[in-house]
Amino acid sequence: MNLLRSILLVIFVLTINSCNHNKPNKPGLEVVIKEDTNQFSQSQKKAANEIIINAEKKVRGLLPNLPKDIKVIIEIVDWDLNAVGGVTGRTETNNPAIVAIQVSNKFKGDISSALDIGLESTIFHEFHHLSRGWAIQDNKFERGISIAMVNEGLAEIFAEEYTNAVFEENHVPKDADADAWVKEILGLSKYADYQKWMFKHPDGRTSIGYRSGTFLVRQALSKSGKNILELSNLTPNEIIKLAGY
Repeated sequence: MNLLRSILLVIFVLTINSCNHNKPNKPGLEVVIKEDTNQFSQSQKKAANEIIINAEKKVRGLLPNLPKDIKVIIEIVDWDLNAVGGVTGRTETNNPAIVAIQVSNKFKGDISSALDIGLESTIFHEFHHLSRGWAIQDNKFERGISIAMVNEGLAEIFAEEYTNAVFEENHVPKDADADAWVKEILGLSKYADYQKWMFKHPDGRTSIGYRSGTFLVRQALSKSGKNILELSNLTPNEIIKLAGY
């Protein structure tokens, strides 16, 4: 996920009359196709449902803390999401568990390709947030960019390891000092500007918190010998210490 996450901070509106409800797909999971001007084809709806259902089954087998009932709302947007596989998302609330997914109609000109490349990893990422209680409206964690860095890093590495979908936009550039980026975040006030550090920094860097988080989590995995599921049971501070900070 990248700079375009800033778009995700817009007001979340559920327009019942413009949604196509597919319930029940399976016990506990509801997929809602949100359609306004942009509409999925029947084959795309089928593909999206199958990917989400299969991903939920896989994640539930890995993360026992996943909420029993989850609503996934998926829609088409005209955002440029090429850097992240054509799909992005946000975990709106923990209770009820609601995840919103956006699929770009600009991804290589093909919505179906975006579904194939980016949907599964996005579901893994957002469902990991649900398992930890990391949501926009009823977040279970205290404030701070360092907390966001850890939780986003965990979700991204979890998605990468179980879907094999890796996007460079989620990693510190090779010509940058990742260690320095992490230390920079750890030195911030808990009231530091979220937009600045997670989306677009005035110095031109983007998604600093997300990129630093993947590096930090990789360090914690390497130095502790734990796997991503074991790390996911720990607090942000415990993970930061395991990473050597």
